[in-house]
Amino acid sequence: MGLRRVNVIILVLLAVAFLIIVQRNLLNLSDFLHTEKPDEGLILPFESELSPDLNSARTGEEIPVLITAAEDRLGAVVAAMNSVYRNSKANVVFNIVTLNETVAHLKAWLSNTRLNSVKYKIVIFKPELLNGKISKDPQTPEAAKLLTFARFYLPAYIPEAEKAIYLDDDVIVQGDIQELYETNLKPGHAAAFSDDCDSASAKGIVRGAGNQNNYIGFLDFKKEAIKKLGMRANTCSFNPGVFIANLTEWKNQNITQQLEHWMELNTQEDLYGKTLADSVTTPPLLIVFYKRHSSIDPMWHVRHLGVTGAGSRYSSQFVKAAKLLHWNGHYKPWGRGSSFTDVWDKWFIPDPTGKFHPVRRHTGDS
Repeated sequence: MGLRRVNVIILVLLAVAFLIIVQRNLLNLSDFLHTEKPDEGLILPFESELSPDLNSARTGEEIPVLITAAEDRLGAVVAAMNSVYRNSKANVVFNIVTLNETVAHLKAWLSNTRLNSVKYKIVIFKPELLNGKISKDPQTPEAAKLLTFARFYLPAYIPEAEKAIYLDDDVIVQGDIQELYETNLKPGHAAAFSDDCDSASAKGIVRGAGNQNNYIGFLDFKKEAIKKLGMRANTCSFNPGVFIANLTEWKNQNITQQLEHWMELNTQEDLYGKTLADSVTTPPLLIVFYKRHSSIDPMWHVRHLGVTGAGSRYSSQFVKAAKLLHWNGHYKPWGRGSSFTDVWDKWFIPDPTGKFHPVRRHTGDS
């Protein structure tokens, strides 16, 4: 009888211990699920969704990378993300800005390929945010045009971060993104860009890119609002397709509000230069960051690969040594006529839904 009592007591204790463990696990699961879906009210006018892999093996300081995802360019986003992720062991978190109709396709691509281990947050861009701030242009693809302004709202997407990287979708990163993230920004500077005159891309290339390497190529210096700024028309411009932002300074200096001011004023006074019809985001950035930005290592933004005749002037050795390649210009590496498509193809991951195909002469894919 004594032995039976001991056995019963042991069984009771084991049952109690089991119930305690189950309860704690349920509480931990509840906490985990709570953190997986952040309060959408904190990031209005945007909505976000975190990937299920935010507790992967990569640890250390998070490196926020913002990139936009237009439906017809999703292959570009995937290739860019893959190149960043595979070339670094850093704790990268992608903040992908897109429109509602693209979310399902994007999720399928990320979850059904080797990118399923990548940390990401999907942010829905609200087009009404730009009401009264841009001119209506029926010639410009609406989705791509709207998403180009996402870079203006960095602190809204990443409210907890002190620093972030912005990347255009037509880039391939060949270096460790940690190195770019650690770019030194001078005191009081909210961002670091690549100067067009001083970069490795500018040497022998800029003329092929339309000689747009100074402010007069982007702004109308005959307009009174531009004259009053006292800017020199021959000041070297910069390319905002890749930059590092100090989000604390960005918020303290009200950079977003300053950019919106110049966007609104342009709709009233037509301040932008006529030589670059496609450039709707660069002019306000040039104004706000005039002589108030730091510089990126030139090899971390080798560009003009998408400009007629320009990209072909690079040697294969130079392209291989570049830390970041940018196919800015008309010709994209997923289409015809671009230089160094083989480099881009190395990082492209086929679309599991079958909707997106790079255009290649030898296959006739479209």
